[in-house]
Amino acid sequence: MDIGEVVKRTRIPASTLRFYEEKGLIHAIGRQGLRRVFDDGVIQRLALITLGKKAGLTLAEISQMLLPEGVTINREILLNKANELDKQINEMAAMRDGLRHAAMCPAAEHLSCETFQRLLHIAHRRWRNVKAVGKTSKQVDH
Repeated sequence: MDIGEVVKRTRIPASTLRFYEEKGLIHAIGRQGLRRVFDDGVIQRLALITLGKKAGLTLAEISQMLLPEGVTINREILLNKANELDKQINEMAAMRDGLRHAAMCPAAEHLSCETFQRLLHIAHRRWRNVKAVGKTSKQVDH
């Protein structure tokens, strides 16, 4: 199928498809005039790329699993990402609970509420820890 059909079926822009091809994530099997042609397997590869991106994997991590001869799942990368997501879920749940408390707190002033003070302290401590980690590690996002 040509690149236009892939775009229509996946709703992924042609520019993104060309970028993925440049990065080695997908491969055209030829050309029809000036248009790239892909085999039907490209749809599944694009679904895997989309799923990986939505899970927070980088294109470099995804490319390690999408080899020309097929898919090789790197279980370590997936477990690390799942652990990272667990941490984010816990942090978001704590933030949600703090917002709900602040919205429903019966105290006349939030700063006089012990629960609100405790939540502020926890949030500040987490922010400080995240900021400290950010200074010592080099994070690359692709």
